[in-house]
Amino acid sequence: MQITAALIVLITVYVLLHWGTSVVLRLFVGRFLKTIGKHDWLGSIQRRRVREHLSASIPLFITATGLGLIPVGQNTLEFISRLVLTVSLFFLFRAISALLLVFEDMYEGHKKTQTHSIKGYLQLVRIVFWCLAFIVLASALVNKSPLLMISGLGALSAVLLLVFKDTLLSLVASAQISTNDMLRIGDWIEMPQAGADGEVIDVALHTVKVQNWDKTVTTIPTYKLFSESYKNWRQMFESGGRRIKRSLRIDAGTVRFLTDEEINALGRFSLIHDYLNEKKEKLAEANQRKEGVNRRRLTNLGTFRAYANAYIRQKEGVHPGMTLMVRMLEPTAAGIPLEVYCFSSKTAWVEYEGIQADIFDHLIAILPEMFLRLYQSPSGADLSGAFNPQNMSKADLEQMAPDA
Repeated sequence: MQITAALIVLITVYVLLHWGTSVVLRLFVGRFLKTIGKHDWLGSIQRRRVREHLSASIPLFITATGLGLIPVGQNTLEFISRLVLTVSLFFLFRAISALLLVFEDMYEGHKKTQTHSIKGYLQLVRIVFWCLAFIVLASALVNKSPLLMISGLGALSAVLLLVFKDTLLSLVASAQISTNDMLRIGDWIEMPQAGADGEVIDVALHTVKVQNWDKTVTTIPTYKLFSESYKNWRQMFESGGRRIKRSLRIDAGTVRFLTDEEINALGRFSLIHDYLNEKKEKLAEANQRKEGVNRRRLTNLGTFRAYANAYIRQKEGVHPGMTLMVRMLEPTAAGIPLEVYCFSSKTAWVEYEGIQADIFDHLIAILPEMFLRLYQSPSGADLSGAFNPQNMSKADLEQMAPDA
């Protein structure tokens, strides 16, 4: 009967203390944060349940002083006291761990720090904290010195190194990545061996999360970003220029010399008017003592290359301070590649694609004016049209006719 009455009293005291502590903490924390100008922390404190853990820990400490009211043996009373103390410390440690998460939330939510994550470091601090906390909890439960518990870990050092191998590797990698500014949240990275091609959305101690452009998420071990190579596109965005590198394949059968009449006709294009006049003067001077096939002449492909170069230089949206050229690559069975190499002044994807499309729309459309044709593999319609009797000459039809 006495045991039951004592338990009822202690439980009642604990419930009242828990309620009172919760009310006091709610009022105190709110006013304190408002006083120091950190009122925005309140939402994170509520979400991480800091007050709930403290409200459970503090009353247990106070209630533990009244355990002597329970009429039980000394050994049982000591065990109950150690158990209550251990539970109280556990809730206190949870409150401290939750405060670390609150600090992380506030840091990550600050605009100036969104590109530099400290999540990995805080995770390491929490791991070390909980390792020490479990030593203290075990010491409180068995009534032994924490130093004695720590000294016993020396024999387990090899096992601990094996267990925490990934953590140690990730710690070194995180430190190097942060120190050398190799990776930030928001960076676009490509890591084909990990199947990652997208934006970094989270940098933690053990893993880095990359949201790919198809909205899937790839998780990469942090140490791999230090030991293996990957491409980071951040410098491209910071430079203010995004490369355009694409080829037009010209039908080799349409490449030829231009006649004087054609050169004069092309002179109406303002972009190459001065170019053609300069070329005509140089050719006239060079051909004074040459005749026939030995005379130098302009080609339609070279003229088109000059036009493309002039067009791109005056094109709005092309970066004027970066490399710009139109070059001819090695001819292949699929035509003569004419490569446009320049940089867009817009790095955003949609704007970049728009500028690139405008350039090639115009160049493809102007090809017939230069007496050129884009190379295109024959399709079924092309082949069927070639063997259509309506499209064949009389000589071809007579050749195909069977002998009488």
